[in-house]
Amino acid sequence: MTAAVSPGWRTLSGDDLARLAGSDEFQLYDGFPQGRVLDVRSADGTSIHTEVFGPENGYPIVLSHGICCGIRFWANQITALSTIYRVIAFDHRGHCRSGRPARDGWTVGHLGDDLAAVLRTALRPEERALVAGHSMGGIAIQAWADRYPDDVARFADSVALINSTPGDLTRNIASTISGGRLRAPLSTLVDLLAPVALKVLGGIPMPGRLLRRAGVISPIAIGATASPAARALVQELVLSTLSPTRSRWFRTLLALRDGQFDASRLTAPTLVIGSTGDQLLGYAASGRLAARLPNSLGLVTLRGGHCAPLEHPQAVTAALWKLTGLRTPITA
Repeated sequence: MTAAVSPGWRTLSGDDLARLAGSDEFQLYDGFPQGRVLDVRSADGTSIHTEVFGPENGYPIVLSHGICCGIRFWANQITALSTIYRVIAFDHRGHCRSGRPARDGWTVGHLGDDLAAVLRTALRPEERALVAGHSMGGIAIQAWADRYPDDVARFADSVALINSTPGDLTRNIASTISGGRLRAPLSTLVDLLAPVALKVLGGIPMPGRLLRRAGVISPIAIGATASPAARALVQELVLSTLSPTRSRWFRTLLALRDGQFDASRLTAPTLVIGSTGDQLLGYAASGRLAARLPNSLGLVTLRGGHCAPLEHPQAVTAALWKLTGLRTPITA
């Protein structure tokens, strides 16, 4: 890793920073260092900002973040795993330091193209990797397998899909958001109106110092029991994401349906991690996902909300560490 450079906090007030200053976890996010930068170009020419952490000869682990996040979302996993492994993380197109594509470059197929480009650039001819994705990052892995089935056997020893979904993001959305507390006819009305509201709200510019910004971001984006530092990081990542990026990806993901990807093409041993209090995609989505996989390693259930890598960093890191044992030598 290179020297730590504080990223600045555009959405935190002076009082917020003072309250968080004594937190070791916040210090990790605040001073998270940049890794070694790789030059990666997707199939349509979009620049995909990619960083490498850990020893050059370490076993590779590739991390794919969710919507409105970035490389720093994986700070806990990168810090722990890069002591031994070579961790490769990237910003999805339109996010953080990656390029913004043309108007027609915001499809799930393009997410698959981006992951393919990262794998083909970062891995050596004799290497396979553990490929892990959170939320939209898990959708990117499914799109990659659907689009590049031959690459799955070539590049992936194993896969982890964390707080992700096979599609149908709005299925039973009233129950997901409310934790099952809403009853008909109100739940029916929410199921009808929520997708429209998400499309509209997803594209509205959000000032960094938005009034009651924590209430806007939580509890849907992250669980109510998450640490103050984790909540601050999610707030910063979401509110710092450009509104056109949020708008385009919200619209793309809301149109996704179960069965859009050929699950049989994700042949690598795949572990699903879901959270019982996930109020964005819902725990049921993780169950549907695990049931579709041809080489499923089962469903790990955690408490908490949508951001398991931040809410339960040790449990997620331990699951990834265990998956590194699934390695298949590449034969000529």
